[in-house]
Amino acid sequence: QVQLVESGGGLVQAGDSLRLSCAASGSTLSSFAMGWFRQAPGKEREFVAGVDWSGLSPSYADSVKGRFTISRDNAKNRVFLQMNSLKPEDTATYYCAASQAKYFATRTRDLYDYWGQGTQVTVSS
Repeated sequence: QVQLVESGGGLVQAGDSLRLSCAASGSTLSSFAMGWFRQAPGKEREFVAGVDWSGLSPSYADSVKGRFTISRDNAKNRVFLQMNSLKPEDTATYYCAASQAKYFATRTRDLYDYWGQGTQVTVSS
């Protein structure tokens, strides 16, 4: 069992940057692959970025590739999402998730076992 708490969301202007953080407790983070998903009102929750247990194999949605960077600090039980060059279409609630399939940065929502409560990111034009 692992508990996940996201932080770092907020209201920014287009072109700005934000850094989301996900703090894990209850289990060792290195036991999990980690991912970030987002959900805008009226839309499905979609994959944003994922990383395997080691942090060496990240994966990104095409819509954020080159702008977002996922990283992790297993010693501190934290995962981060650095978001640069934000666009209004990035507006959503962002969720951190943990998958027991630790060797893969899976993009499949159903393969994630634990979820945080989400943090809101709003990008104004």
